[in-house]
Amino acid sequence: MNKPLLEFTNKGIYCAVAKVYLDPWKPVQNAIISHGHADHCRWGHKRYITHHRNVPIISHRLGDIQVTGKEWGETFSINNVKFSLHPAGHIIGSSQIRVEHKGEIWVFTGDYKTENDGISTPYESVKCHTFITECTFGLPAFSWTPQTEVLNNINNWWSENRAEGKTSVLFGYSLGKAQRLLKYLDTDIGKIYTHGAIEKMTEVLRPLVDFPETNLITRDTKKTDLLGNIVLAPPSAHGSPWIRKMVPYVTASASGWMAFRGARRRRAIDKGFVLSDHCDWQGLLASIEATGAEKVICTHGYTDIFSRYLREQGYDARTESTQYGEEENEVTVEKTTESIMSS
Repeated sequence: MNKPLLEFTNKGIYCAVAKVYLDPWKPVQNAIISHGHADHCRWGHKRYITHHRNVPIISHRLGDIQVTGKEWGETFSINNVKFSLHPAGHIIGSSQIRVEHKGEIWVFTGDYKTENDGISTPYESVKCHTFITECTFGLPAFSWTPQTEVLNNINNWWSENRAEGKTSVLFGYSLGKAQRLLKYLDTDIGKIYTHGAIEKMTEVLRPLVDFPETNLITRDTKKTDLLGNIVLAPPSAHGSPWIRKMVPYVTASASGWMAFRGARRRRAIDKGFVLSDHCDWQGLLASIEATGAEKVICTHGYTDIFSRYLREQGYDARTESTQYGEEENEVTVEKTTESIMSS
């Protein structure tokens, strides 16, 4: 029996013919990287290949690395295996990785979303025989409200807090979510302040996106400077001494996990906005159908439930273990089926 084009090994997803790994979690010679989140892009590889928009991101995070940037759809061959990168829509520079050899085509999604967020290159469906998909939110309970409505609600929340003389503290991942929020915050309401981790990453991305002006919070920032304004911070800042400067403040989190009943309470957050950089249930199903793939491999998320549903729909679907998960590992999330089903 012939080896599959892509194998799941203890180092990562491996193409033996090309001697290349996709998003490996242990150091390897050659790595093709889907995007810049820490669970998919790790330090220690000898050579990195990624989309050119992801180059400044991973260079900022990993330091001095040997990295080559590619264009969308640009075909490059390694040992007669054809590779190309296609928009995943997850965050800026995020790619699906297409692999072709002897007429067989596989696509690895990395993380992806189908809603156009206005700052990432929109998701593009790629035809293939085997589709390796995440299913972070692979349960029917997850159904996203359109981004425009959620972002309007965030600006209204900020405006209400300002009227009450309180600082609004909004938590989102420092890469991806923070910039998505920043792009649409209404500066007519007030000023935008940032945590250092978000400010640094935003500065890396400013040449790619027209973001509003931000103000870095420093030791010299006064509590009175912040009153009525909004602060963007990573989830790890919640409960830290850093946040004491914000008093009196109101907190909110923008995350797909806010769809959980009780998630806001467990994290001691005042307000939850359901805004995800991943597909919801219908987004996953529509994406899979559009590929025309007969085989589907589920790598992380609700893999067992989602793959079982796919098999019931006639797909040859299975699961594989990986070390992908919550980006940045900034917060522990409740991901049990019981919690979601009780919502």
